[in-house]
Amino acid sequence: MLRESSRTHEESVDFAVLMDGDGESGVPHGAKLLRFAEAVVSGSAADRDTARRALAGAMGAEALVDAAGVISNFERMVRIADATGISIGPMSEEDHALVRELGIDRFAPTT
Repeated sequence: MLRESSRTHEESVDFAVLMDGDGESGVPHGAKLLRFAEAVVSGSAADRDTARRALAGAMGAEALVDAAGVISNFERMVRIADATGISIGPMSEEDHALVRELGIDRFAPTT
């Protein structure tokens, strides 16, 4: 979704930052958004509080609530997909290239 959104808005996004968690992605307040998402998913209460305060300070309370909603929705989708065995489905060569570039293929399930 981010890839298509960035194309629509003719913006450049560095997707490697999403995997590395370090650097500027090209998304406004991207580093703070990424820190907040990481803290929500796998951080301590202190990490979440620090990231929440930083994001609210930079973007405001409404944006913080929106970010929390997006994080929650993605977590929900992943859990449903994992629990029901939904596969990713067919991908274009561009999709495969991005998967290889980011190293996402390392998360492939083993059989």
